[in-house]
Amino acid sequence: MTVGMIGTGSIGAALARRLAQADISRGPESLADLVAEVGGRSRAGTVREAAAQDLVMVAVNWSKLPVALGELPDFSGRIVIDANNPIIAPPFELAELHGRPSTEVFAEYVPGARVVKAFNHLPAKLLAEDPRVPGGRRVLFLAGADASAKTEVAALIDKLGFFGIDLGQLSEGGRAINIPGGTLPIQNLIRLD
Repeated sequence: MTVGMIGTGSIGAALARRLAQADISRGPESLADLVAEVGGRSRAGTVREAAAQDLVMVAVNWSKLPVALGELPDFSGRIVIDANNPIIAPPFELAELHGRPSTEVFAEYVPGARVVKAFNHLPAKLLAEDPRVPGGRRVLFLAGADASAKTEVAALIDKLGFFGIDLGQLSEGGRAINIPGGTLPIQNLIRLD
């Protein structure tokens, strides 16, 4: 499996490190330092190249999503992980969603994708750390409408060393892990072995 990463901020960089440590490939010169640091089979590429991979993770500042994803072709049923939160930074204000779940809005930027919400409820520092802790593994939540897409994302979460918990549909589970407003963000939970 190849994973394309769109976004190289703190969350994207943390996830790139985890992917490299699990020996999963990540798909211009401006990223050379990060690629050298991350190692493994990681490589820098364009947004279009990242979007063409088997699975695509998107971790982009909310206000930059339209530009980052605006000219990509239809995803034709491929899985896209929404690791975003609807916060405009700066000034760190909640984006106006008109009562809609953030992943529903996000899905409009990735036509044809099977969207799964994941990797968004923990700070980048915790995502970058080894998820295996004495006695267990750090928990990551996921939510989505497509059962087979969630199964693949859960398998990726497991391969990265985390313990995935499926919270069901986006309308419930996606809202529960959304920052701000969700009940589960920043909960550093450990699944005991």
